[in-house]
Amino acid sequence: MKPIVRRGLGLLLIASCVVLLVITTSMSVRERRGRTCQGRADMEVIVSDSLERRFVTKDDVADWLEKDYGVFLGQPLDSVDLHRIEGLVEAHSVVLSCQAWLTDDGVLHVQLNQREPVVRFDDGENGYYADASGFVFPLQERGSVDVPVVDGKIPMRIPKGFKGTPEDEAEAAWLGQIIDMINTLRGTVWEKNIVKISVDDKNDLVFTPRKGDERFLFGQPVRVEEKMHLMEAYYTSGLADKKIYRTVDVRYRGQLVCRK
Repeated sequence: MKPIVRRGLGLLLIASCVVLLVITTSMSVRERRGRTCQGRADMEVIVSDSLERRFVTKDDVADWLEKDYGVFLGQPLDSVDLHRIEGLVEAHSVVLSCQAWLTDDGVLHVQLNQREPVVRFDDGENGYYADASGFVFPLQERGSVDVPVVDGKIPMRIPKGFKGTPEDEAEAAWLGQIIDMINTLRGTVWEKNIVKISVDDKNDLVFTPRKGDERFLFGQPVRVEEKMHLMEAYYTSGLADKKIYRTVDVRYRGQLVCRK
């Protein structure tokens, strides 16, 4: 077969494939436009970390979309605004991220990650979480997380229902120090042996240990490792065995001040 003939047949084959692809794509588009979105009963919601926190359920997501997005049942697949759906789900304070997509059978799939609290605050009137980034969000009606609790005279003015980072720079800095302190305590003997962290009238932190009547006057959430060593020294020195001290002050560098 002459080269020019082979070249012509090759071009003809390529042209045929292109035409077939265009026809197939056109049919797929028409077919997709004819398909409609299924309702909440068929919607699939995947909460990636549901076993850890269980803040969000499928019904929650369906309720949010029915309230804020409107009717998606029966809508053509190419008219469903997936970007808007993701934004509406992510608008809820407990949701960290969300992805939404549709399959050709009309099923709406929503996959989300929940925020992971690292500390909970309770000022007596309002309770809220904060995650590792310093994002504050309300306690949830469903689900709870075993994280350290800080109560008392908390130096942050967080209104009920607030979500986001504190606008006041001093408050945001204090929150960051608290989170750093919690991270430093994690994995040490103090993570389980400190059952309560309170803020007193002088803005000092006070630690309550699991055993004993002592209270550790920790001060500001700075020099955390140094203060942890002082707390450890209180027990290893035998002072705790005397059971006569009510306050153990570790605020000062290299000093362990015990008061009856």
